[in-house]
Amino acid sequence: MVRVYSALLKLESEFTQSSVVIKTSKQTRLPGRPRKFDIEQALDHAMHVFWKKGYDGATLHDLTTAMGIKPASLYKAFGSKQMLFERALARYLGGPVAFIQSALSEPTAYAVAERTLRDSAEFLANPHTRSGCMTIQAALVGGTESQAVREELIALRLRSQDTLRQRFERAQEEGDLAKTADAGDLARFVSAVFQGMTVQAINGASLTELLRLGEIALRGWPK
Repeated sequence: MVRVYSALLKLESEFTQSSVVIKTSKQTRLPGRPRKFDIEQALDHAMHVFWKKGYDGATLHDLTTAMGIKPASLYKAFGSKQMLFERALARYLGGPVAFIQSALSEPTAYAVAERTLRDSAEFLANPHTRSGCMTIQAALVGGTESQAVREELIALRLRSQDTLRQRFERAQEEGDLAKTADAGDLARFVSAVFQGMTVQAINGASLTELLRLGEIALRGWPK
């Protein structure tokens, strides 16, 4: 996918090869207390906290409670809240929304757009993912301390949109998409419909309603 996406996935791969040992002294460790926590499960919980509450909204207490660890263990395992967020984001991109990358393999530009919006509707209408899109939710508001995170997410969305543009340009070279079509505008259009679907899903739109929205949007697709 995009460079930010690739870098995050590489980071995720490097850190998830083993569980992290939580060290405690003999005086404080209770008999039978587990010495390890499942880093995969901890990242899943952290991802859902960031997904629901955004970067600024996710407090240290929220994260450690969901992950089942102490603050000291979080910093020892992940370094900082921002580094934890980056790994949770990599997990999100490679998991719940991996369908966006898969859609690019469709044989035609129209099929790419159709599958992107159809899969987006199914993803957003799922009761377990009603929080919308993490890349949007986590960057809408925040203080100066989270400016770097917001800029990273904006860059990620723009690069994802640019990946769509490149796919549509390829379709034009292959004769699948009219030369008169503006690949950049089409990529921006598909991205905007997805972002609008996110808001509609949070508002309670059903799967049928979201699918219909995608169908209406594609009626004006260039022949």
